[in-house]
Formats: sequence, C-alpha cells, structure tokens
Amino acid sequence: MAAAEVPAAPAVGLSRVSVRLPGRVEPVDDILARAGHGARESRMFRVQGLRNSVTLAEDERMEDQLVAAGLAALDGGPAGLVLYGHTLLMRQIDLCGDFRDRLRDRLGLPGSHFFGVSHINCVSVLRSVELARRYLGRRGADPAERVLVIGGDQASCNDRARVFPGLSVSGDSVAAAVVHGPGAGRPRYRYLSGATGRDTRFHRSRRMTPEDIAAYPEVCRTQVVDVVRRAARQAGIGLDGIDWVMPQLSNRMVWSSFSTKSGFPWDRICLDLLPERGHNFGTDSLMALEHADSSGRLRPGDRCALVAIGRGAYFQAVLVEVVDDS
Repeated sequence: MAAAEVPAAPAVGLSRVSVRLPGRVEPVDDILARAGHGARESRMFRVQGLRNSVTLAEDERMEDQLVAAGLAALDGGPAGLVLYGHTLLMRQIDLCGDFRDRLRDRLGLPGSHFFGVSHINCVSVLRSVELARRYLGRRGADPAERVLVIGGDQASCNDRARVFPGLSVSGDSVAAAVVHGPGAGRPRYRYLSGATGRDTRFHRSRRMTPEDIAAYPEVCRTQVVDVVRRAARQAGIGLDGIDWVMPQLSNRMVWSSFSTKSGFPWDRICLDLLPERGHNFGTDSLMALEHADSSGRLRPGDRCALVAIGRGAYFQAVLVEVVDDS
C-alpha cells in the first residue's frame, strides 16, 4: 500500500558515492551448489542476467569495508549523524554498543549519533537517505549539517541466506554517501524527491504462502512503476522527465517489465553491473549511480531515479539531479 510522501526540504544534496568492493568474485553457480540448489535454478539465474557475485576474501572484514567507504565519503569532513542501512540481522555481539562505538571511533566521529536502519530489507539504504533528508529539514537544523549514510551486508557468512530462490544471489559490497544541507558545500547530486511503498500482504517474507509467492512478482512489478511515478510527480515532472534509472540489481526481469509497463527506455536503466557484481542488498542503486558517474555517462542536469525493492514488499525511490561540481 502506498505510503504518503513528505515534502522535500530545499537544497539538500548528496556527495559522490564511495564504493568498496571485496577481493573475490565467485560464480553464482558455485554459490547455488553450496546452498543446495540444482542446475535448473542456475539456468534461471543466468537467464536473469546473474553470472558472478562479489565476496569478501579470507583476509577481509566487513567492518573494515564499511569504515573505508565511510571515510572516503566523508572526505575529511564531519557528520553529526551516521545511518547504517542493513538487511541482515547482526550477530548478538554487535547489537550492543561495541560495533557502533568502534565504527564511530574509526570514522573519526566519536561524538556523533549512530543508528542502524533495518527490518525493511533491501530498502534500508535508500530509506536512510530519505531519513537523512528529513533530519536535515527539521526545525532549527544548521544548514551546514551533514549525515553519513553507509550500507552493506556480509552475505557470504551464510550461503543459504544469500540466495533468494527465484529472485537473486547477494554479495558483500559496501557503499556510502554524505547527505548534507545547503550550507555544507556544493553537492554532486541535488535531492529532488522521494516516494515509498509497502504491501503488507507479503509480511512473511521468506515464509510466504504458496499463494503469496505466486502473487509477489506481479505486485513488485506494479509497485516499482508506481513508486517511481510518484517520486517524479512529487518533483513536478513526469516519468519522461527522468533521464536514468539506477536500479536494484536483483535480476533483469524486474526491469524488463518496468520498461514495458512504464514505457521508460530500456537503454536508460543502468544494469551494466548486474552480471559481474550481482545483487548487493541495499547498495545496488548507489553502486549503479557511482558507476554511471565515474564512467562519464552522466551530465549536469540529468535526473536519476534510484530504486530499491525489499522482501516483505517494501519499495523506495529517490530522485536526484546531477550538479556540475567542477
């Protein structure tokens, strides 16, 4: 069911996105075999465009990746609030203050507020961007305030958990960006609008009934079109005013359907990373944005819709405009 949008605070911007990729690349077929899935599932995922998944090397730690991405996004500047968007529930040892305090100290932000954003699955990172925007728009906010948004999960800690049957296989990448007010410097991306969606019929997630499983794909396809259209409408434009879609990289079929249902051009949906990086929980659309920008595809004035889909039928779109930051 569609959630109401909150009017955008003026002149909120995002920094360039920082991405940290793990050191290993694994064939999706190998991950599926370890998780107990057969050749039929492997063939289906290949049709859906998934070939490889990025995985932490033996000497790498997810915490180090989060810190590296966060420091790069901060670029030496402060942040009064850190939002960590994650899909997987954390180990019990990390649910106390140790993990939060370690990250704050290593990021050079010992006095900053730190919150995890979870229980909305792969929507968590884009929802963190939206929460950061709302925080910066609160009454009495300092225009120079900054919020660090970090996302990333260690999928490889459990092969069965990283496989979503019929949908995708997840990896270990990390992405981060700073969301800031108008007094904190020139952004790379100007926030235009955001829209959310939810269909509570699918709250069982991995424990959905056979009937729910059968209905879920079509609901997702319809909701994705709806949430992007509502974000465009809130920004005062139509779908034809969006130049690029930065998608969730779960599989190709969702976006083929999106293009067909909405009329949005297929070649304007940035799926380049899908075969080699695959799905990486809530970081997908930020990684797609960073890749499109660093490869020279984006131009000042381009409007990009970042889109996330979470199991349990959560949906989020964030619409940004590329700014000339030269």
